[in-house]
Amino acid sequence: MKKEKKNPPAHIEVRGARVHNLKNIDVDIPLSQITAIAGVSGSGKSSLALGVLYSEGSRRYLEALSTYTRRRMTQAEKAEVEAVNYIPAALALHQRPAIPGVRSTFGTSTELLNSLRLMFSRLASHRCPNGHYVEPSMNVAAEKELVCPVCGAHFYGPGAEELAFNSGGACPTCSGTGIVRTVDESTLVPDENLSIDEGAVKPWQTLMWSLMKDIAREMGVRTDVPFKELTPKERDIVFNGPAVKKNIVYQNQTTGATGDMNFTYFNAKYTVENALSRVKDEKGMKRVEKFLKQDVCPDCHGTRLSEAARAPRLCGISLADACQMTLSELDDWVSGVPAWVPEAMRPMAESICDSFHRVARRLLDLGLGYLSLDRAASTLSTGERQRMQLARAVRNRTTGVLYVLDEPSIGLHPANIEGLTGVMEDLVRDGNTVVLVDHDTQILKQADWMIEMGPGAGAKGGTVIAEGTIADIEQDPCSAIGPYLSGRQDVQVRERCTPAKLFAHGMIRMQTNSIHTVQPLDVSFPKNRLSVVTGVSGSGKTTMVLESLIPGLQAEGKQLPEHVRTIDTGGIKQAKLIDASPIGINIRSTVATYANVHNELRKVFAKTEAAQAAGYKAGDFSYNTGQLKCPTCEGTGTISLDVQFLPDVAITCPDCHGSRYSHQADAVRWTNAAGKAYSLPELMAMSVDEALQACQGLPLVQRRLQVLSDLGLGYLTLAEQTPSLSGGEAQRLKLASEMKKPQADTLFVFDEPTIGLHPLDVQTLLRVFQRLLDHGATVIVIEHDLDVIRNADYIVDMGPGGGQEGGRIVVSGTVDEVRACPESRTGKYL
Repeated sequence: MKKEKKNPPAHIEVRGARVHNLKNIDVDIPLSQITAIAGVSGSGKSSLALGVLYSEGSRRYLEALSTYTRRRMTQAEKAEVEAVNYIPAALALHQRPAIPGVRSTFGTSTELLNSLRLMFSRLASHRCPNGHYVEPSMNVAAEKELVCPVCGAHFYGPGAEELAFNSGGACPTCSGTGIVRTVDESTLVPDENLSIDEGAVKPWQTLMWSLMKDIAREMGVRTDVPFKELTPKERDIVFNGPAVKKNIVYQNQTTGATGDMNFTYFNAKYTVENALSRVKDEKGMKRVEKFLKQDVCPDCHGTRLSEAARAPRLCGISLADACQMTLSELDDWVSGVPAWVPEAMRPMAESICDSFHRVARRLLDLGLGYLSLDRAASTLSTGERQRMQLARAVRNRTTGVLYVLDEPSIGLHPANIEGLTGVMEDLVRDGNTVVLVDHDTQILKQADWMIEMGPGAGAKGGTVIAEGTIADIEQDPCSAIGPYLSGRQDVQVRERCTPAKLFAHGMIRMQTNSIHTVQPLDVSFPKNRLSVVTGVSGSGKTTMVLESLIPGLQAEGKQLPEHVRTIDTGGIKQAKLIDASPIGINIRSTVATYANVHNELRKVFAKTEAAQAAGYKAGDFSYNTGQLKCPTCEGTGTISLDVQFLPDVAITCPDCHGSRYSHQADAVRWTNAAGKAYSLPELMAMSVDEALQACQGLPLVQRRLQVLSDLGLGYLTLAEQTPSLSGGEAQRLKLASEMKKPQADTLFVFDEPTIGLHPLDVQTLLRVFQRLLDHGATVIVIEHDLDVIRNADYIVDMGPGGGQEGGRIVVSGTVDEVRACPESRTGKYL
């Protein structure tokens, strides 16, 4: 009898989801299609995508593995949901990939360098100990001894690990970092009007006994005259004097007793070098680093590789030379490698080169061909790091996987989004399901299905307000994103400055030499205006603003960065970067502590009758160190359970239910101006907007909360952990302390502040910019969001392409001037 075939499931079924602010929602996600999840910040988009779909998809997949394997993996806890049916194994690409360390490069992060090192180890011409080169042969791969045909020396070819700057191939001078720290002489005596006795030589004040002054006096240096009056000989003794021993009579400050001892002289430079050699932690480094400058390593010239690792030659070049090529150039070069080696080695060469091409192709598709393998990963933008992560995830032709993409449009110019769309379509074509959380209408329009969360944020969100095809959403009267998808809604929030008045308050001007792929620049920005720096990924925006303009302005009379020729600050005294990096690194940092509200509340509660009767001081109300913190979770709100051979499980503390406080704290209540009484744990559980109402009668607390509310952060709870905030939320929270100050001499630089922002939230952000401008600030924004660009007074458009095809200013001027420039890719989308 023929078996009746069942139709495969067509949807992932989610029933009764209650993660974070989700209100018991039921949704169906089509399988093998692209589903977009939209909504304002805090509406529950990420809770549904990451908290339910990714969490359950990855957890169930990992449960199929052995308990021994799972013990060694971080595992999501079970989502608070009644049922999730037909969910595939899930991969998530998070909104903010971690910022890599000093040892990470584009080559190591993408693993392209692994293939390249293998090429140079197995296929190159190697150098004998006497400096002669041996033709490529199979002997290296067979781990046989090589014999030099010139001098007869026997030696072995290097393995791939011996060509790695993170292990055997590291330059000994810089330990494979490509940079060396040296003493910055300009910092040793910052004020030459002071005498040495008055503390002119800073390192002797902070890093060494002040007895050095007495030894310098014994060596013939006048310590009682302004430093600027010292002779060249005296100055040389201070900075470079020999380590001689001197017998010094000294007096103990505490007991008053005197004695004499032999002390060795540490000149000002050696004082810093000695302190650097003894640094054991971050705190120690902070004391020393203000006296240091970073230079390119003089031995490896920044390549990070030892002389031996730079020796092998493949197609006439070294590994260091190959790493300096852009990915596009290198991909072409690798294609020619198999033809260069002897015929017997070609199958091996083709195998290694194919593995390189497979990885490179995805990165090229995503528009990263302008990056070189030796580019420090820490200098890459958020969008570039996220596309590297995306390429890593999709390079294996999988099927039946759920890909959850959190804000994949971050860092992408409208022109780059087409490459990203192609990748998503490839994933679906291979039988995978894509769920993307985004706010960019250009990418949302690529979805087959959309779920919109809302209507508001926090407690006012967590429900599905619209779902259907893009055409359905555009027509749905309940949808907040619909008018933006259809183009009916205009986002002109502020009045732009007229061209005639653009530079009425002055200008900042900078001239630079070339760096990375950026050509020499001469750029000006108007003061007290909103300027936006635009251009495709890799066009040089980050290099111009973050690596040139900000360090140039922060140099304050000290030495400018090497590639910055001149800078006219136009009266700007401080440059503040407001970026999307997480606030704090541990769960003890909350919105209330960061916004300086918690301290004020602790003082208020310490003055209540109940607190005074119990003898509580303000410090006792700290959930970090006070006696009212929950003893079970030590004030963290969560506890980690060791489940023996399974991964540790983090759960909400069963005693304080996540409030971080002991039951005694509930008994201490403060009464507001309206006669309502609250405990501190109750206030901490409230949203900013709720707490604003509850804290009537506390003007300072209300003022600080009002700033957060005005910044569009009213939905965050006071106890929310700051490391978990989205990029856009983190940026606005960093601004909170700046909002009320006069800012006439301050430049604020925002690096892609629309990360995670719905078009409605972008309007709030633009109003925030206007408030800063009203206080006299100058605002420069690196941005791809067309709504922000349209609201700019002044635009500097970089490009026209990325990498070698960019790196110059295509056009600068008003929105209309950029729109009229035929060469501008940004102008085309405006």
